[in-house]
Amino acid sequence: MILAGMVGLTSARAESADRDAGAALARYVATGASQSREWATEAVNIEASIPRLAKQGSLRAIRRLLPFGKPEYQVLQINGDEMVRHQVIARYLSAEGGAEALPEQSVAITPANYRFRYRGRATEGGGADAYIFDITPHKKRAGLIRGQLWVDAASGMAVRLTGYLVKRPSIFVRRINITRDTYLQSGTAYARITQVAIDTRLVGRADLTVTEWPYSGPSLGTSAAEGAAEGPAIH
Repeated sequence: MILAGMVGLTSARAESADRDAGAALARYVATGASQSREWATEAVNIEASIPRLAKQGSLRAIRRLLPFGKPEYQVLQINGDEMVRHQVIARYLSAEGGAEALPEQSVAITPANYRFRYRGRATEGGGADAYIFDITPHKKRAGLIRGQLWVDAASGMAVRLTGYLVKRPSIFVRRINITRDTYLQSGTAYARITQVAIDTRLVGRADLTVTEWPYSGPSLGTSAAEGAAEGPAIH
């Protein structure tokens, strides 16, 4: 009887966790489009490298999201090796602009485009709980990713997206891995850091770290990482 009661209690807790996870995912899906455009104007810092060639480069800019089409960049500073600047950073920005131009409904992480499988709970960096879902695209289409989505238990905000693009943009690219962490403060995103590893056929791996945070100008902090740590905006 005691054992049966313990099994029943465990089952009830599991069902409750599943319901809570489903509710958080529903909140995420309902607000997914707005989450992808948290800030109309952003400060952006990009650090890029080609490890095999020991080459690095960086870019600091202000990024403005337009109602339609590609985002607009105001470049503040660009440094480093010319190959990294042109073949890694510039190509990343071009690919990002192309992704922004895709119809939102074709790339949104929703049941229309993905299968979801609940994997369990995890603790975020700040100590908050998140629900983890495996995500698998229904179709092999540009802009879709196979991997995991972490959804904040309290707000339904996406706090981590990690995986690889299911469709390669070029025959010269073997694979693109992406991990994007969004940092929350009182349920509001104040910084986003994206790690991109591009496995190419020509020069090996190219790495990018892209840090973004809301910009309210006219001046920027000394670095995106410092700005993100200071709070929701740079004044």
